Amino acid sequence: MDFPKYLLGDNTDYPTAIFVIHTEFPRFIINLENDEVEWLEEFDAHDEKELEAETENYIKEATDFYDREIARYEND
Repeated sequence: MDFPKYLLGDNTDYPTAIFVIHTEFPRFIINLENDEVEWLEEFDAHDEKELEAETENYIKEATDFYDREIARYEND
C-alpha cells in the first residue's frame, strides 16, 4: 500500500494537539501544538548529525503541509 508523504492525525485524548505523520525515511510524528517530534527510526551517529541539520526543514515541510490541507478544507 502506498501512503502520502504526510498524513494528518488527531486523538481525543489530546484535544488541542494536531499531529502530522511523515511516512518516508526518516519517519516521524510532529505535534504542531508544541513542535515536539517523535522519531520512528533508529539512528547511528552519522545519521544523527545529518538529522540535526535537516530537522528544521522537516518541521517546515510538515507545517506547510498542514497549512495547505487546512486551506483546502476552508475553500470547500
